[in-house]
Amino acid sequence: MERQTGTTQTIVGRSGRQAAVVGLAALCFLGVLSGPLHAQAPAKAPAGATGQLVPLPIQLPKPMFEGTPQNLSVPNLQKPLGRPRDPFLAPAGVTNVAKGKKVASSDTEPVIGELEQVTDGDKKGAEGSFVELGPGVQYVTIDLGATHEVFAVLFWHFHKTPRVYFDVVVQLADDADFKKNVRTLFNNDNDNKSGLGAGKDMNYVETAEGKLVDAKGSRARYVRLYSRGNSANELNHYVEVEVFGRPAK
Repeated sequence: MERQTGTTQTIVGRSGRQAAVVGLAALCFLGVLSGPLHAQAPAKAPAGATGQLVPLPIQLPKPMFEGTPQNLSVPNLQKPLGRPRDPFLAPAGVTNVAKGKKVASSDTEPVIGELEQVTDGDKKGAEGSFVELGPGVQYVTIDLGATHEVFAVLFWHFHKTPRVYFDVVVQLADDADFKKNVRTLFNNDNDNKSGLGAGKDMNYVETAEGKLVDAKGSRARYVRLYSRGNSANELNHYVEVEVFGRPAK
């Protein structure tokens, strides 16, 4: 995994200070810290967590673009946080239980790549690191192999260039057909175009930080993620999906 570290340098002169501010703002937008996230504000704990809590062991890929995205005319778009995402707290011992797990999809023959890439641990945004699904509403389903307590779902659609993916929905279920005990963790399909119900979450720009969704310690075996094209084209992409949890007792 590639990491980036930084050092703070004293910059003399007004123009130097201005350049530093601009550069820092761009880096903060992208959340360029790689490796376990360091606290920038009080860390967030999931609603279902109890006992000793520690930051999730998140490893971030190298950012692929810099600066604030331009000309993204997308409604209900979340504003950039302006700094790295806060650490997310979960019980000690929680890990990515999705790595290497079996992946199924609504598109059984991806345009590019293989479904196994969704959980192979490669989060880079470069060519060859993502799977491309066809247009329209598509989903990927991850079988955790057994029931787990799920505290967070972290995923990257595509972060080589800034774009917004539409009708993103994240669900948990007890069965592979998503008919038993289905729970929706995230839904930004506010006009129900995908037919999964209208959601209230906001659209967001893809970055190397990925999108982290609180699962509140829910018990489930299957995780499913939907999307319906993006602001650049009608296709659907997944670089990686991580599910942070532990086997249910």
